[in-house]
Amino acid sequence: MNETGLCIYQVLLAPTAARRSCGDAALEETESMAMSETLARTTNAPATDRPTAESGTTLVQAMGRTYFPLAFVARLPFAMMVVGVLTIVVAGRDSLTLGGMTSGVVGVGGAAIGPLIGAWADRAGQRTVLLVTAAVNSLLLFALTAAVYAAVPDLVVLAIAFAIGATAPQVPPMSRSRLVGVIHTRLPASRRQVILNRTMSYESAADEIVFVIGPFVVGLLAAAFGPAAPMIAAAALTALAVGAFALHASARTTAGTGAGTTSDAAPSAAHQAPVQDLWRARVLVLVAGFVGIGLFFGATLTAMSAVTGDAGHSERAGLLYGFMGIGSVVSALAVSALPARFSLRARWLTAAVVQLVGAVVVATADSTGVLIAGLVIAGLGIGPSLVTIYSLGSHRSPIGRGTTLMTMLGSAIILGQSAASAGTGALADTVGTTAALAMPAVAAGVVLAAAAGNWRQADR
Repeated sequence: MNETGLCIYQVLLAPTAARRSCGDAALEETESMAMSETLARTTNAPATDRPTAESGTTLVQAMGRTYFPLAFVARLPFAMMVVGVLTIVVAGRDSLTLGGMTSGVVGVGGAAIGPLIGAWADRAGQRTVLLVTAAVNSLLLFALTAAVYAAVPDLVVLAIAFAIGATAPQVPPMSRSRLVGVIHTRLPASRRQVILNRTMSYESAADEIVFVIGPFVVGLLAAAFGPAAPMIAAAALTALAVGAFALHASARTTAGTGAGTTSDAAPSAAHQAPVQDLWRARVLVLVAGFVGIGLFFGATLTAMSAVTGDAGHSERAGLLYGFMGIGSVVSALAVSALPARFSLRARWLTAAVVQLVGAVVVATADSTGVLIAGLVIAGLGIGPSLVTIYSLGSHRSPIGRGTTLMTMLGSAIILGQSAASAGTGALADTVGTTAALAMPAVAAGVVLAAAAGNWRQADR
C-alpha cells in the first residue's frame, strides 16, 4: 500500500473479474508482479539499462541519506505560508477580516492551480517544475511582505496571495511519486508492499507533523523578530530547501512510462491515460474524502479559535488544535502494523467512524478535558484515512497521471480547509461558538459518506 501512483496505477490493466474475485490484500500481491511486467512493456530503454532490484538495498540507501530530511524541510514553507500571511496582514493592515480573506485566498490558489502543476510535472519532469515554482514563489512571498506595508489596494494584496498559493511547490505528492518509483525498481518484489506501507505511513505522518510545526514556527519568529519574519523565512526556505529537493538525484525518477524511468525527460503522450480518466467515480470518491478531511481541519481550527477567544486566550487555539495532530501522527505511523487482511476500504470506513465519534465528542464537550479527548480521538481516525486514501489513489492512478492525481488529492484538502475556515468563522460570529463546534462533525460526516461510497467502488 502506498500513495503516488507513478507506477502502481498500472495495475489498473488487471481484468475487472480478477479484481472482483480477490480482496484488497490479494490485489496488492498481484500488483507487484503486474508492475514489473508493465514497466518492461512501457520502457523504451534496453533491458540492460533498466534499474534492477537489489536484494540487500534498503530504501534509505536507494534514496540517499539526505533525502528524507531534505523532503521533510522542503514541506515546511507551505505550512508556514498560510499562517504567516494571516499574521503579517493582520499586523500590517490591522484587519482580521482582510487577514482571513488573504489566508483563504492562498489556499484557493493552491487548490485551483496545484493539479495543473502536478500535470506539468507528469509531462516535463519534477526538476524543472520545482525549480521554476520555487523561484517564483519565493519572489511572491517577498512581494506580499512589501505590499502589505505599502500604499496599495487590498485587491493587490489578495491577488499576490492567490499567486503565492498557485505557485506553491508541490513537494508532498512529488516526494511520494519518487518513493514509489524507487521502491518498485530498486527493491526486491518480496519486500515492496511492506516497505510501501511503512513509507506512505511515514509520508502522511510527515505532512501532519509539518502542519503542526509550521504555525508554531511562525508564532516564534513573529514574536521574536516581528510579523514579517515568518514570510522572509518561508521565502528563504522555499528557495533553498525546495531548490535542493529539486536538484536531488531522485528527481530523475518520473511518473510517465513507469516508476522505473530514470530520466528528467517528460513521458510521451502515448504513455499517458486520457485526462478524463481522472474524473471517474473510483477517483472522485477519493477526492471527496480529502475535501471532507480538509473541511474538518478548517472547521476544527476555526472552532478552537472561537473557544479560546471566548476564554480570552485566542493565542491558545493552536495548542488545542495540536492535540488532534498528535492523534493523527500516531495513528498514521501505526497503519503499517495493521494486518494485510484488514483491507483498504475497511480501514477507511473504520477510520471515518472513529473520526466522527471524536467530532461528536468535540461538539458536545462540557469541559476542556473532554474537548481535548475528542480532538485526540478524531485525530486517531484522520491518520489512517490519510494513509489509506493515498494508497487507494496510487492503485487507481491512470497511467502517466500519478503526480496529477496526488496533487488533486492534496489540493482537495486545501480547498476544503479554506472553505471551512471561512464558513465556520462566519457561523461563529453570527450564531455562536456552539454552532461552530458542530461543524467538525458535519465535515466528518462528509468523510464517512465518501468512505461508504468507496466501499462500492473499491473492487470495480
